[in-house]
Amino acid sequence: MIYFEDLEVGAETDFGTYEVTREEVLEFARKYDPQPFHLSDEEAAKTHFGRLSASGWHTAAMTMAVIARKVVGEEQAGLGSPGIDELRWKKPVYPGDTLHVTGKILDKTPSRSRPDMGSFRTQTIVTNQDDQVVMTFISIVLMRRRPAES
Repeated sequence: MIYFEDLEVGAETDFGTYEVTREEVLEFARKYDPQPFHLSDEEAAKTHFGRLSASGWHTAAMTMAVIARKVVGEEQAGLGSPGIDELRWKKPVYPGDTLHVTGKILDKTPSRSRPDMGSFRTQTIVTNQDDQVVMTFISIVLMRRRPAES
């Protein structure tokens, strides 16, 4: 199990990749972000996107899928997140793109009110197959501290 004490400020993690499919882009858009440039090649061609593009919220969801697979597989003592800061969609994401997710621990803070937990902030960067940055954000993560030995 990986605990708060095991984290190192400055450590970088390669979370992995995600293949963006046309079917998922359309399904997500129909359900959660039904704007024309996420639903129609013809309508998207009339915009600065130039072609069908994924919703930024879909990009965030795909990124979370990549991160969750990694942290669950590593058995981290995570306790969720109170949120993210500075979310930026830098470039459109298109069907056929391969997203690559990396993170760097910026800082960590033991909780003053909950001695059994701490938090840390990570700069998350999502790039496409051409190493172009498509999304960035800073996540705040809550994590269990190592239990005291009895």
